[in-house]
Amino acid sequence: MPKLVLVRHGESEWNRKNLFTGWMDVDLSEKGVEEAHAAGRKLKAAGHVFDMAFDSILKRSQHTLSIILEELGQEGIPVVRDVALNERHYGALQGLNKAETAEKYGEAQVHLWRRSFDVPPPKDKNGMGESLKDTCARVMPFVKTRIWPELRAGKRVIIAAHGNSLRALVKELDGISDDKIAGLEIPTGQPLVYELDENLNPLSHGYL
Repeated sequence: MPKLVLVRHGESEWNRKNLFTGWMDVDLSEKGVEEAHAAGRKLKAAGHVFDMAFDSILKRSQHTLSIILEELGQEGIPVVRDVALNERHYGALQGLNKAETAEKYGEAQVHLWRRSFDVPPPKDKNGMGESLKDTCARVMPFVKTRIWPELRAGKRVIIAAHGNSLRALVKELDGISDDKIAGLEIPTGQPLVYELDENLNPLSHGYL
């Protein structure tokens, strides 16, 4: 039976400071490091063994994964890193304080930028800035061509990634509508375990 575990990285330094992070390559906070250790301990206590792992090219996801695998004593499994699993790019908002941005543009507008499916943030000087719809379009082709085949082959897979790249994946797995996805929040450092059938339809899922 295919098994997939999703873990949003532990709290980052910019999560702690309430800043829009996106593709900025910041590391875990002290709390985030402990969240990653706790996630590893939970997975170990539940008896999880993995055949391979995936993470993004950003160090907060890589650091989280390395801590989890260390706690599990499974540091030797193959790890695939790819930009496709990066956090959503927040464009010109990256580095800004979320509360101050809400004061400037209004709570409703910032909520739209953060939680709507298809409203992108303002573009940065390089023309970058993704809606969740854009993020799904980046994440899912990689998932379907690289991760789904491993699960179909019976591999036990763990993915350490980011709030929005994982929201894209959960949206697909759970068949969540474009409207309802706005209400989905994935907490930091909490393993989300999926038991899947041979067609990769969820049989059960829940947080440890």
